[in-house]
Amino acid sequence: MELTLDAICAPSEDVVARMIEDELIIVPLVSGIGDMEDELYTMNDTGKAIWSRLDGEKSLRDLVAELATEFEASPGKIEKDVLGLMTELARRKMVVMQ
Repeated sequence: MELTLDAICAPSEDVVARMIEDELIIVPLVSGIGDMEDELYTMNDTGKAIWSRLDGEKSLRDLVAELATEFEASPGKIEKDVLGLMTELARRKMVVMQ
């Protein structure tokens, strides 16, 4: 399934996310999440900004608008980053569509 900016996503209940020393760590709680060789996932600053806004209510379009206001980057670049990360997280079953 192709993700669009109209999608509404939320973190999967099968992962837990914690901030540890300014790093966002995502830990799968069940097998079949992510890749077998990876047990923990860390997010860069862009990933943290996106993950922190996943509330299951806002569309990715709304999320892009918020990020464009907060950061000095073109909306096109932010759209690409958001869709890229969310597609990967959905593929790894770390987020769910609402």
